[in-house]
Amino acid sequence: MNIFNSMADKIRQGIRTWLRIQPAQIGSIQLNEVLDYEANAIKNRIWYRGESEELSQLYLQLNGDKTRFWAAKCTPGMEIRKIHVGIPSMIVDMLAGIVVGDMNIVDAGSRQQEWNAIADDNKFKGLVKEAITETLYIGDGAFKISFDTSLSQYPIIEFYPGDMIDVICQRGRIKEIVFKTVHVSNRQEYVLLEHYGHGYISYELTKNGREYNIDAVPELAGLKNVTWNDNFMLAVPLMFYKSAKFKGRGKSIFDSKIDNFDALDEAWSQWMEALRLNKTKEYIPESMLPKDPNTGAVLKPNSFDNAYIQVETSMAEKAAPKIEREQSNIPHESYLATYITALDLCLQGIMSPSTLGIDVKKLDNADAQREKEKATLYTRDNIVEQLQEILPELVNTVFRAVDTYNKTVIKDIDVDVTFGEYANPSFESQVETVSKAKQGGIMSIDAAVDELYGDTKDDKWKQEEIARIKMEQGISQVEEPGINMQTDEFSVQATD
Repeated sequence: MNIFNSMADKIRQGIRTWLRIQPAQIGSIQLNEVLDYEANAIKNRIWYRGESEELSQLYLQLNGDKTRFWAAKCTPGMEIRKIHVGIPSMIVDMLAGIVVGDMNIVDAGSRQQEWNAIADDNKFKGLVKEAITETLYIGDGAFKISFDTSLSQYPIIEFYPGDMIDVICQRGRIKEIVFKTVHVSNRQEYVLLEHYGHGYISYELTKNGREYNIDAVPELAGLKNVTWNDNFMLAVPLMFYKSAKFKGRGKSIFDSKIDNFDALDEAWSQWMEALRLNKTKEYIPESMLPKDPNTGAVLKPNSFDNAYIQVETSMAEKAAPKIEREQSNIPHESYLATYITALDLCLQGIMSPSTLGIDVKKLDNADAQREKEKATLYTRDNIVEQLQEILPELVNTVFRAVDTYNKTVIKDIDVDVTFGEYANPSFESQVETVSKAKQGGIMSIDAAVDELYGDTKDDKWKQEEIARIKMEQGISQVEEPGINMQTDEFSVQATD
């Protein structure tokens, strides 16, 4: 027994001797951020603006990768035309249009009439579209509520994008939102900082990081700090995605797609450059050149309507002057495949190409296109989900501001913001699908009406529509006949 124990000990010792794992050395990895949040927001804004000249100026000033298409410099004498296809702005505008187009009227309950007046004064639907647009490409932003009786009798709702606000958080909760507005006075540029916190608004005027008296800007003279007793903030933040780079801030949908946008512009620019270099070239012998009928001088070529290359007339025997045209072949299929692949990477995870009206049938079958349409639906649902939380909070905050301004008791109300359906591409296809289910006996009239109209009609209208359909189809509701369960007492007289 001792022999076996000693052998086991030797085996264990051998394993310990052979398997030597050294712990990781303690060290540090240092990364230098190229852009802070504000500079990154400026970069995203320029991509959204979509001006090729601005993109060139931007990347020539950045200290990042100089091999990018927009950052690279052409060799003198070999310059190419850099073209921006405009996909970033189209993605954002289409998403904002889809969401706002499906938004129904805000249900403010007992204060509906008051809210309708406030919404009309602030052009609320357009304001929401602006907020969605800027939040998507900047990353986040915030609604600001204020009063200015010289402009309106109603509270003024404004939206500030992320590059015009600072968010101050404490233990993961928003403590204060600082709105930054630039004012110019006597050719001097000042920045007004409006600190919106819980129960207070304070103002600060700065220039180049130094604080100045608020009266330095005449239009701001008389602006004073405001406090109130109730613990709420007259600002509502908005974001759709959280940033992994900037803690407490939102993430732009451009942040992970910039390199793909750059590659797409490069693919299209190279294609167009190839077309420009491979234009048809016309070679004309000197004796056949077009001449001025008055002077007999050879007409100079015009790049628009009279381009040609002069060649000498052949002196060979039996040689006749002849006009020749040459054009090299362009690999259109290769360029097209590259362009579609780059476009697919730009839209991947955000939107389907068919949503933008882009025909990609050359590479995708019908099933693949329908599956890709779900990407738009998922992105749209995420935006709608966030808005259904933020917009009711915004409406309630507006009413709190009104009640505080009028010195009345604050009463929160139940606000409902609904959105229509986007899953089906058209009303005709919905009718066809619902009709088949109804005829198949697997859907009732009530379910068919509810599925067909969704949130676009209220419950009262749906019930009236169901009653009308049943009446037209001859389906009437009658009360079941009552059965008298009581029996009269009677006697049976037997006869002999």
